[in-house]
Amino acid sequence: MELRVLKYFLMVAREENITKAAQLLHVTQPTLSRQIAQLEEELGVKLFQRSNHNIILTDDGMRLKRRAQEIVALAEKTKRDFSHHDEVSGTISIGSGELKSMQFLSEAIVSFRRKYPGVNFEIYSGNSDSIKERIERGLLDLGLLIEPVDIGKYDFVRTNIQEEWGVFVQETSPLAEKEYITPKDLAGVPLILSVGTLVQNHIYQWLGEYANENNIAATGNLLYNIAILARNGVGAIIGLKLDAKYEGLKYIPLSPKLESGTVLVWKKTQIFSQSTEGFIRHLKEMLK
Repeated sequence: MELRVLKYFLMVAREENITKAAQLLHVTQPTLSRQIAQLEEELGVKLFQRSNHNIILTDDGMRLKRRAQEIVALAEKTKRDFSHHDEVSGTISIGSGELKSMQFLSEAIVSFRRKYPGVNFEIYSGNSDSIKERIERGLLDLGLLIEPVDIGKYDFVRTNIQEEWGVFVQETSPLAEKEYITPKDLAGVPLILSVGTLVQNHIYQWLGEYANENNIAATGNLLYNIAILARNGVGAIIGLKLDAKYEGLKYIPLSPKLESGTVLVWKKTQIFSQSTEGFIRHLKEMLK
Protein backbone atom coordinates (compact mmCIF):
# COMPACT_ATOMS: atom_id res chain seq x y z
CA MET A 1 0.00 0.00 0.00
CA GLU A 2 1.63 3.23 -1.16
CA LEU A 3 1.31 6.60 0.55
CA ARG A 4 0.52 8.17 -2.83
CA VAL A 5 -2.46 5.83 -3.28
CA LEU A 6 -3.76 6.65 0.20
CA LYS A 7 -3.65 10.34 -0.74
CA TYR A 8 -5.60 9.51 -3.90
CA PHE A 9 -8.16 7.62 -1.83
CA LEU A 10 -8.57 10.52 0.61
CA MET A 11 -9.12 12.98 -2.24
CA VAL A 12 -11.84 10.78 -3.77
CA ALA A 13 -13.43 10.36 -0.32
CA ARG A 14 -13.46 14.13 0.13
CA GLU A 15 -14.83 15.03 -3.29
CA GLU A 16 -17.19 12.03 -3.68
CA ASN A 17 -16.52 12.33 -7.40
CA ILE A 18 -13.80 10.57 -9.41
CA THR A 19 -13.67 13.18 -12.18
CA LYS A 20 -13.23 16.13 -9.84
CA ALA A 21 -10.72 14.26 -7.67
CA ALA A 22 -8.67 13.36 -10.76
CA GLN A 23 -8.59 17.01 -11.85
CA LEU A 24 -7.38 18.15 -8.41
CA LEU A 25 -4.74 15.40 -8.32
CA HIS A 26 -3.62 16.16 -11.90
CA VAL A 27 -4.07 12.56 -13.03
CA THR A 28 -6.42 11.07 -15.62
CA GLN A 29 -9.75 9.64 -14.51
CA PRO A 30 -8.93 6.09 -15.75
CA THR A 31 -5.63 6.18 -13.83
CA LEU A 32 -7.36 7.23 -10.62
CA SER A 33 -10.15 4.67 -11.04
CA ARG A 34 -7.55 1.95 -11.60
CA GLN A 35 -5.58 2.95 -8.48
CA ILE A 36 -8.74 2.84 -6.32
CA ALA A 37 -9.73 -0.53 -7.79
CA GLN A 38 -6.25 -1.93 -7.06
CA LEU A 39 -6.45 -0.62 -3.49
CA GLU A 40 -9.80 -2.35 -3.02
CA GLU A 41 -8.33 -5.57 -4.42
CA GLU A 42 -5.28 -5.31 -2.16
CA LEU A 43 -7.42 -4.84 0.96
CA GLY A 44 -10.09 -7.29 -0.11
CA VAL A 45 -12.95 -4.87 0.63
CA LYS A 46 -15.21 -2.48 -1.22
CA LEU A 47 -14.33 1.09 -0.28
CA PHE A 48 -16.95 3.05 -2.23
CA GLN A 49 -20.61 2.67 -3.11
CA ARG A 50 -20.92 3.96 -6.66
CA SER A 51 -23.89 5.66 -8.35
CA ASN A 52 -24.38 7.60 -11.59
CA HIS A 53 -23.58 10.96 -10.02
CA ASN A 54 -21.28 10.38 -7.05
CA ILE A 55 -19.58 7.80 -4.88
CA ILE A 56 -19.77 7.49 -1.10
CA LEU A 57 -17.70 5.57 1.41
CA THR A 58 -18.77 2.15 2.62
CA ASP A 59 -18.27 1.20 6.29
CA ASP A 60 -14.89 -0.29 5.34
CA GLY A 61 -14.13 2.91 3.46
CA MET A 62 -14.85 4.99 6.56
CA ARG A 63 -12.48 2.84 8.61
CA LEU A 64 -9.73 3.21 6.02
CA LYS A 65 -10.32 6.97 5.83
CA ARG A 66 -9.61 7.39 9.56
CA ARG A 67 -6.49 5.24 9.36
CA ALA A 68 -5.28 6.84 6.11
CA GLN A 69 -5.61 10.34 7.58
CA GLU A 70 -3.39 9.31 10.50
CA ILE A 71 -0.84 7.63 8.22
CA VAL A 72 -0.60 10.62 5.89
CA ALA A 73 -0.38 13.06 8.84
CA LEU A 74 2.40 11.00 10.45
CA ALA A 75 4.30 10.75 7.15
CA GLU A 76 4.10 14.51 6.61
CA LYS A 77 5.20 15.19 10.20
CA THR A 78 8.15 12.80 9.80
CA LYS A 79 9.17 14.52 6.58
CA ARG A 80 9.04 17.93 8.27
CA ASP A 81 11.12 16.69 11.21
CA PHE A 82 13.87 15.23 9.03
CA SER A 83 13.96 18.14 6.62
CA HIS A 84 15.07 20.35 9.55
CA HIS A 85 17.06 17.84 11.61
CA ASP A 86 20.23 19.95 11.58
CA GLU A 87 18.59 23.24 12.47
CA VAL A 88 16.14 24.63 15.00
CA SER A 89 13.16 25.09 12.71
CA GLY A 90 10.09 23.20 11.59
CA THR A 91 6.86 22.29 13.41
CA ILE A 92 6.31 21.21 17.03
CA SER A 93 2.97 19.49 17.66
CA ILE A 94 1.43 19.87 21.12
CA GLY A 95 -1.86 18.57 22.50
CA SER A 96 -3.73 20.35 25.30
CA GLY A 97 -7.05 20.40 27.06
CA GLU A 98 -8.91 23.63 27.81
CA LEU A 99 -6.62 24.78 30.63
CA LYS A 100 -5.41 28.01 32.21
CA SER A 101 -1.97 26.42 31.98
CA MET A 102 -2.08 27.27 28.28
CA GLN A 103 -0.99 30.72 29.51
CA PHE A 104 2.36 29.25 30.60
CA LEU A 105 2.65 27.26 27.39
CA SER A 106 1.92 30.31 25.25
CA GLU A 107 4.58 32.32 27.11
CA ALA A 108 7.05 29.50 26.49
CA ILE A 109 6.19 29.47 22.79
CA VAL A 110 6.59 33.25 22.49
CA SER A 111 9.99 33.32 24.21
CA PHE A 112 11.21 30.28 22.24
CA ARG A 113 10.18 31.80 18.90
CA ARG A 114 12.07 34.99 19.73
CA LYS A 115 15.21 32.87 19.58
CA TYR A 116 14.08 30.56 16.79
CA PRO A 117 11.51 32.28 14.53
CA GLY A 118 11.75 29.40 12.07
CA VAL A 119 9.83 27.15 14.48
CA ASN A 120 6.06 27.04 14.32
CA PHE A 121 3.61 25.25 16.59
CA GLU A 122 0.63 23.04 15.88
CA ILE A 123 -1.91 22.84 18.74
CA TYR A 124 -4.34 19.94 19.05
CA SER A 125 -7.25 20.31 21.50
CA GLY A 126 -8.59 17.25 23.30
CA ASN A 127 -8.84 15.44 26.63
CA SER A 128 -5.96 13.57 28.29
CA ASP A 129 -6.87 10.19 26.79
CA SER A 130 -7.00 11.44 23.19
CA ILE A 131 -3.77 13.42 23.63
CA LYS A 132 -1.89 10.42 25.05
CA GLU A 133 -3.19 8.24 22.22
CA ARG A 134 -1.88 10.71 19.63
CA ILE A 135 1.49 10.90 21.41
CA GLU A 136 1.71 7.08 21.26
CA ARG A 137 0.95 7.15 17.53
CA GLY A 138 3.63 9.77 16.92
CA LEU A 139 1.16 12.46 15.85
CA LEU A 140 2.03 14.75 18.78
CA ASP A 141 5.42 15.64 20.26
CA LEU A 142 4.18 16.83 23.66
CA GLY A 143 0.97 17.00 25.65
CA LEU A 144 -0.27 19.39 28.33
CA LEU A 145 -2.34 17.23 30.68
CA ILE A 146 -4.34 17.85 33.82
CA GLU A 147 -3.68 15.73 36.91
CA PRO A 148 -4.50 13.14 38.04
CA VAL A 149 -3.11 11.38 34.98
CA ASP A 150 -1.05 8.24 34.45
CA ILE A 151 2.36 9.48 33.31
CA GLY A 152 4.33 6.24 33.78
CA LYS A 153 5.20 6.05 30.07
CA TYR A 154 6.40 9.63 29.83
CA ASP A 155 9.09 12.08 30.78
CA PHE A 156 7.55 15.30 32.03
CA VAL A 157 7.82 18.69 33.65
CA ARG A 158 5.20 19.97 36.07
CA THR A 159 3.92 23.49 35.52
CA ASN A 160 3.58 25.99 38.38
CA ILE A 161 -0.12 26.60 37.72
CA GLN A 162 -3.01 25.13 39.70
CA GLU A 163 -6.30 24.64 37.87
CA GLU A 164 -9.37 25.56 39.95
CA TRP A 165 -12.54 23.46 39.82
CA GLY A 166 -16.01 24.91 40.22
CA VAL A 167 -19.61 24.57 39.09
CA PHE A 168 -21.29 26.25 36.11
CA VAL A 169 -25.02 26.67 36.74
CA GLN A 170 -27.86 28.52 35.03
CA GLU A 171 -28.07 32.13 36.20
CA THR A 172 -31.70 31.44 37.19
CA SER A 173 -30.78 28.41 39.34
CA PRO A 174 -31.08 28.71 43.14
CA LEU A 175 -27.43 27.56 43.26
CA ALA A 176 -26.43 30.77 41.47
CA GLU A 177 -27.09 32.69 44.71
CA LYS A 178 -24.39 30.79 46.60
CA GLU A 179 -20.84 32.03 47.15
CA TYR A 180 -19.47 28.47 47.20
CA ILE A 181 -20.82 25.08 46.22
CA THR A 182 -20.46 22.14 48.62
CA PRO A 183 -20.98 18.43 47.86
CA LYS A 184 -24.27 18.58 49.77
CA ASP A 185 -25.50 21.41 47.52
CA LEU A 186 -25.16 19.10 44.51
CA ALA A 187 -27.06 16.16 46.02
CA GLY A 188 -29.70 15.12 43.49
CA VAL A 189 -28.54 17.65 40.87
CA PRO A 190 -27.93 16.23 37.35
CA LEU A 191 -24.25 16.72 36.56
CA ILE A 192 -22.20 17.27 33.41
CA LEU A 193 -18.59 16.06 33.77
CA SER A 194 -15.38 16.05 31.79
CA VAL A 195 -14.53 12.90 29.86
CA GLY A 196 -11.83 10.75 31.48
CA THR A 197 -11.95 8.14 34.23
CA LEU A 198 -9.14 9.54 36.41
CA VAL A 199 -10.55 13.07 36.34
CA GLN A 200 -14.06 11.82 37.10
CA ASN A 201 -12.73 9.78 40.03
CA HIS A 202 -11.08 12.97 41.32
CA ILE A 203 -14.49 14.67 41.30
CA TYR A 204 -16.24 11.67 42.92
CA GLN A 205 -13.70 11.79 45.74
CA TRP A 206 -14.57 15.45 46.30
CA LEU A 207 -18.30 14.62 46.32
CA GLY A 208 -17.60 12.02 49.01
CA GLU A 209 -20.72 10.57 50.63
CA TYR A 210 -22.94 12.50 48.20
CA ALA A 211 -21.43 10.91 45.07
CA ASN A 212 -24.15 8.25 44.94
CA GLU A 213 -26.90 10.89 45.09
CA ASN A 214 -25.95 12.38 41.73
CA ASN A 215 -26.81 11.22 38.25
CA ILE A 216 -24.51 11.98 35.34
CA ALA A 217 -26.62 13.65 32.66
CA ALA A 218 -23.78 14.06 30.14
CA THR A 219 -20.02 14.10 29.65
CA GLY A 220 -17.87 16.07 27.22
CA ASN A 221 -14.33 17.24 26.46
CA LEU A 222 -14.95 20.83 25.33
CA LEU A 223 -16.40 23.30 27.81
CA TYR A 224 -18.01 25.44 25.11
CA ASN A 225 -20.15 22.51 23.93
CA ILE A 226 -21.23 21.28 27.36
CA ALA A 227 -21.91 24.90 28.41
CA ILE A 228 -24.70 24.92 25.82
CA LEU A 229 -26.12 21.79 27.47
CA ALA A 230 -25.99 23.42 30.89
CA ARG A 231 -27.55 26.64 29.62
CA ASN A 232 -30.49 24.63 28.30
CA GLY A 233 -31.05 22.85 31.60
CA VAL A 234 -29.39 19.46 31.05
CA GLY A 235 -27.45 19.79 34.29
CA ALA A 236 -24.76 21.63 36.24
CA ILE A 237 -21.17 21.40 35.02
CA ILE A 238 -18.34 20.54 37.37
CA GLY A 239 -15.49 22.03 35.36
CA LEU A 240 -12.38 24.17 35.38
CA LYS A 241 -12.33 27.92 35.81
CA LEU A 242 -11.11 29.51 32.58
CA ASP A 243 -10.60 33.07 31.37
CA ALA A 244 -13.91 32.94 29.53
CA LYS A 245 -17.59 33.66 30.13
CA TYR A 246 -20.54 31.58 28.99
CA GLU A 247 -23.81 33.37 28.38
CA GLY A 248 -26.58 32.33 30.76
CA LEU A 249 -24.22 30.53 33.15
CA LYS A 250 -22.54 31.52 36.41
CA TYR A 251 -19.30 30.03 37.71
CA ILE A 252 -19.12 29.27 41.46
CA PRO A 253 -16.02 27.81 43.17
CA LEU A 254 -16.13 24.63 45.23
CA SER A 255 -15.86 24.28 48.99
CA PRO A 256 -13.75 22.53 50.10
CA LYS A 257 -11.50 23.89 47.39
CA LEU A 258 -10.54 21.49 44.61
CA GLU A 259 -7.45 22.12 42.47
CA SER A 260 -5.42 20.12 39.97
CA GLY A 261 -1.87 20.48 38.74
CA THR A 262 -0.81 20.15 35.11
CA VAL A 263 2.13 18.43 33.44
CA LEU A 264 3.81 18.68 30.06
CA VAL A 265 4.68 15.17 28.91
CA TRP A 266 6.59 13.53 26.07
CA LYS A 267 7.33 9.93 25.20
CA LYS A 268 10.32 8.32 26.91
CA THR A 269 13.26 7.35 24.67
CA GLN A 270 11.69 9.34 21.82
CA ILE A 271 14.14 10.76 19.26
CA PHE A 272 13.01 14.31 18.55
CA SER A 273 13.94 16.96 16.01
CA GLN A 274 16.38 19.69 17.04
CA SER A 275 13.48 22.09 17.47
CA THR A 276 11.51 19.82 19.82
CA GLU A 277 14.61 18.93 21.85
CA GLY A 278 15.37 22.64 22.16
CA PHE A 279 11.83 23.47 23.22
CA ILE A 280 11.89 20.79 25.94
CA ARG A 281 15.13 22.29 27.30
CA HIS A 282 13.51 25.71 27.13
CA LEU A 283 10.52 24.49 29.19
CA LYS A 284 12.81 23.00 31.82
CA GLU A 285 14.75 26.25 32.10
CA MET A 286 11.55 28.26 32.54
CA LEU A 287 10.37 25.97 35.33
CA LYS A 288 13.60 25.92 37.34
